[in-house]
This record gives sequence, structure tokens and C-alpha cells, in this order.
Amino acid sequence: MLESMERLIRDHELIPPGSTVLCAVSGGVDSICLLHALNHLRKKLGFSLAVAHYNHMLRGLASDQDAGFVAQFVPLYCGDEVPFFYGYGDVRAEAEGRGTGIEETAREMRYAFLRQVAQQVGADRIATAHNADDNVETMLFHLARGCGTKGACGIPISRSEHGRTILRPLLFCTRKDVEAYCDARGLS
Repeated sequence: MLESMERLIRDHELIPPGSTVLCAVSGGVDSICLLHALNHLRKKLGFSLAVAHYNHMLRGLASDQDAGFVAQFVPLYCGDEVPFFYGYGDVRAEAEGRGTGIEETAREMRYAFLRQVAQQVGADRIATAHNADDNVETMLFHLARGCGTKGACGIPISRSEHGRTILRPLLFCTRKDVEAYCDARGLS
């Protein structure tokens, strides 16, 4: 999987040498896999790495535990040279105030935080851990909504947003691939 990810990054010029990548890490298996792989490739491909975790405060103590896990994981597996940034927001209250859905509000708040951190650290790229299973789910959701052929497309491997590139280097991997990668490396 690591070789496939490196080839994808090189073939699509996702992370040019000298770039700074902000890796969004929730603490789930997908984002832990992404962070571990990017950390492994950063010196070889010549980019800097930073990590951000956003606590949506939706699951009480479990949300706080996820944040604590990521805060411990980053220095343990990446060393002190990879900075870690933490943000939080009461998504439920914000969604109620806006009159919008929880998922939409969570996404908007998370991406606003990621853009803020990216600007702070000079990151020109933000990496998220969407995988092939997420891509299929997105396409099915779009089809169920009754979209046309243009709307039936899945998640792009990269896109530009607010002057930065959003990367999804795990888009070629299934959830099973991601779990196998983490299991083989003893990542919880």
C-alpha cells in the first residue's frame, strides 16, 4: 500500500518537494493510516508535515479520548518535528443555531479549522483520509438523490479550495487495505 500511495503522489504530483502538508487526523483507523504513511514518505518525497485534530464535541468523553489519543500518537510515531494542532467546537449547538444538519455543520467547522491551521503553518496542502469505500458511498448517495451523470462522480483525488489543495491519497485503498496496513504495523 505504501508503494501505491507513493506512486499515486508522484504520478499526480500531489505533493511537490518543498510542500507543507497538514494531515487531518480524527483518530480513526483511516486517518491514523494516512498519518503513518505520510510520515514515512515525507523525507523521501521532500515535504514537511503537520497534524490537526478537530473535536466536534458530539460524543462526550469519547470525543475527548479521541483527541487525547491523537495528541499522544503524533509525537510517538512522528517525533517532535511534526507539530500537532487541536481545535474544538460545539457542532450540535452551532447546527441548531444555523438551522443546518449536524454532518454539514461538522464538515464546515472542521474545514474552517483546517484552513486556519494550514495558514498558520504555511501548509499548501491538506490531506484527508477518504478511502475507496467512502468514494463508493458518496457516489451511491449522489445517485440516490437523483443526480445526473456529472453528479454521480465520486470524490476527487485532489481539489483546490480557498487557495490550498485538498488531497486524498488513500482514495485507492479499501477500508480492508487500511486495516491491514495498520495491523501489519501494530497501529491501534
